Amino acid sequence: MNIPEQIQDARSGNAAAQKALFDHLADPMMALCCRYLKSRQDAEEVLLDGFYKFFSHLKEFRYQGEAALHAWIKRIMVNECLMFLRRRHAFLVVPEMTADEVSTPVEPLADLSAAEIFDLIVQLPVGYRTVFNLHVIEGMEHREIAKVLGIAEGTSKSQLSKARVLLQKMLLQKGINYVKRVQRNSQ
Repeated sequence: MNIPEQIQDARSGNAAAQKALFDHLADPMMALCCRYLKSRQDAEEVLLDGFYKFFSHLKEFRYQGEAALHAWIKRIMVNECLMFLRRRHAFLVVPEMTADEVSTPVEPLADLSAAEIFDLIVQLPVGYRTVFNLHVIEGMEHREIAKVLGIAEGTSKSQLSKARVLLQKMLLQKGINYVKRVQRNSQ
């Protein structure tokens, strides 16, 4: 059964079609939830809440291709993550002094695997992590982020800058020196 047929059957309450859609979408949506929420248990809770909303509103969705489906459920999951953070009062803006400026001559994330980058992002304070995910991963502009999170646009920019600095600092603390790697690779 293809995706449009599964969606049509899931709209009518067909449990097998709903399970097939869940199985198809759950892994990438779980990864998305884990980027926002440090605890896997919280991410699983948000994932299930998100799928509940997904199936509750599936009748309103007009299938225009699999990319549209993924974009729609991704938006639901991001909103669920943000609502979870708000409910838990976990979205705290980290003070100015937490991340000092660190300068590195080479893009520090260039040679890391996706898993290594994910592990670093999860270690960021929740405010940094949320703004970083919304801007860098989701592609939102600071104006949109400010509106969604109820913060000033300048705060969004500041949190992103601090997130990047803190990521660089974490790399340096791990002893990752990209300058040497680049020099070795260029020889």
